[in-house]
Amino acid sequence: MHCPMPKNAALCAPLSGTKDPEKVADAIIHHADVRRMLLTQKAFAEGGRSMLYHSARYADKMSQGIANGDEEEFEKWDDKLGFYTPILKGFLTELGIEAAKHGQQVYGGHGYIKEWGMELIARDARIATMYEGTTGVQALDLLGRKVILQSKGKIIRDYTSSIMKWCGEYALDKDMRKFVWALTKLCAEWNTLTVRLMLMARKDREIISAASDDFLMYSGYVMMGYHWARMAAVAYDKLENGGTEAPEFYKAKIQTAEFYFDKLLPRTSGHAESMVAPSNSMTEMDSENFAFLD
Repeated sequence: MHCPMPKNAALCAPLSGTKDPEKVADAIIHHADVRRMLLTQKAFAEGGRSMLYHSARYADKMSQGIANGDEEEFEKWDDKLGFYTPILKGFLTELGIEAAKHGQQVYGGHGYIKEWGMELIARDARIATMYEGTTGVQALDLLGRKVILQSKGKIIRDYTSSIMKWCGEYALDKDMRKFVWALTKLCAEWNTLTVRLMLMARKDREIISAASDDFLMYSGYVMMGYHWARMAAVAYDKLENGGTEAPEFYKAKIQTAEFYFDKLLPRTSGHAESMVAPSNSMTEMDSENFAFLD
């Protein structure tokens, strides 16, 4: 549960400062680039929290299986949690660093000093990519072990099938169409990329290691997109039928989901292209040549 904490802290402090400036005429929250940074933090923090809570349900199901003496049920949910785990540890901690960076940047030069506390948040976020098991290790665990060796791609097929089933429920919903269409295309691409990497690995033994970081980040962005789409669906329902929160709360959820799909989810394109690029540009340089700095 540590992963989203730096994101939450990194958002709250600068958000207050952008709304209540002490020495400038206009609040800087009206600047588009400041909004981009704050919305990125908000999308990462709330999307990450949703992913963590969802995985916690899997852990509860595992405990229930143990309590009932049902080993098959335990293993079912253990496999599901096992798929989430490297993404939560690797992807979310990387986003924590980015969120902390944005928190510092919103403050300008003051983001680098101790007075506002952002430098501490940045250091706390930075260590998480190491003591959670470095991002590279988590990435290789996801692609090399869980996707290819243990399931031969089945774990991706099963997960994308669950997303597609959910998307089918909203196929005719005009409010959800944008989210559903994007996820549908990404699910097809995710499966295609997985198969391509498996085929490439037959001829290039380094490709899995070379592609694993991009595969991890790609998987994380799609997974978070699914969670944001689900939150948007609930928000639309609550706005129409009434909920326990103020309408503004649900509107903010929808607007953040739209921002995520417009500005953050497209990052998958770069990761998709990079992961299937040949590994030779990464592996063929002589180790001694890394030292040349001129």
